[in-house]
Amino acid sequence: MKLKPIDDRVLVKIAELEERNVGGIIIPDTAKEKPLIGEIIAVGTDEELVEIVKIGDKILYAKYGGTEVDFDNEKYLIISRSDILAVIK
Repeated sequence: MKLKPIDDRVLVKIAELEERNVGGIIIPDTAKEKPLIGEIIAVGTDEELVEIVKIGDKILYAKYGGTEVDFDNEKYLIISRSDILAVIK
């Protein structure tokens, strides 16, 4: 089974967070800041969106953008084009 976003949405794999800080202290999940960077896994059908991003691009997205989805034991976000702030090159 696969997830395929529709219209102006993309499926983003959320970047992994560091488990330790510089001093070696383990940070619990509840204290971690939500990452704002992810990798595009699938792109919707919107023509403008297809010209802007492609599968494999790393993006910076809005802090409260998107809907978090757990699928096949992985965390993903489905976000719309307006929540994509930048493509990281």
